Amino acid sequence: MSSSPEVRPPVVTPVRVIIGLCLVAPFVAMLWVGSYAKTDPAFIGIPFFYWYQMLWVLISTALTMTAYKLWQHDQRSRAAGDSSASATGGEAK
Repeated sequence: MSSSPEVRPPVVTPVRVIIGLCLVAPFVAMLWVGSYAKTDPAFIGIPFFYWYQMLWVLISTALTMTAYKLWQHDQRSRAAGDSSASATGGEAK
């Protein structure tokens, strides 16, 4: 018989929770229309409704980049833990 790799369920870690929050925050901010459906305060003549949304484009970019970098770091650390466990013949703890 062929031996198949052990499939483990995903682990919820604090880093993964932060990643999730970084990705969910822009959606929550944009879906809560009542918080920005107004014209004042204007910024250089642009109503609040517009500049608030454009600000969230920049914030979303920063949060998505942060989530991506955290995900890369998490995957590298998990791969390093898996390779050290297989090298020693035991499980990483």
